[in-house]
Amino acid sequence: MRRDEIDQDLRALAFDFFYWFSRFEFALKEKRFLKNDAIGARAEPDWDKFVSAYRAAYALTPAGKALLDEKPRRQIVGDPDHSFEDVPFSPNTADLDRVVAYAKTVRNNLFHGGKHGHDQWDDTARMRRLLGLVITVLAELAALGEFGGDYDRTY
Repeated sequence: MRRDEIDQDLRALAFDFFYWFSRFEFALKEKRFLKNDAIGARAEPDWDKFVSAYRAAYALTPAGKALLDEKPRRQIVGDPDHSFEDVPFSPNTADLDRVVAYAKTVRNNLFHGGKHGHDQWDDTARMRRLLGLVITVLAELAALGEFGGDYDRTY
């Protein structure tokens, strides 16, 4: 998809997606879900700690199920061209682990991945679905983690 072919609605949705994704990662840090909590360490969000803390409490929502059904794919190194593959999960992977993995896959693909040549990248209807689903899922996860104003900026 070329930049000049992206309509204003999709641009706005992509902005909202990045906004809410960054707010969620900010909230992770504020709630001390950190890769390293030593004083002076870089403040990096740790999604795995969040998933471990809330795995048992998470109930799959309609948006979460829809995201799982969409099965976002991840980009892999190819020779000569990169390609996409399914995100691998073991048979007993918990719903929260899969939902978070797919949310992060959508972020990675939008920010870093397949800008050409992939049959689903130029499918704007699919991109709208994926972005909207992840935005909804992030709000649900923020509620689950009781992120409050750290997520939605209502202090």
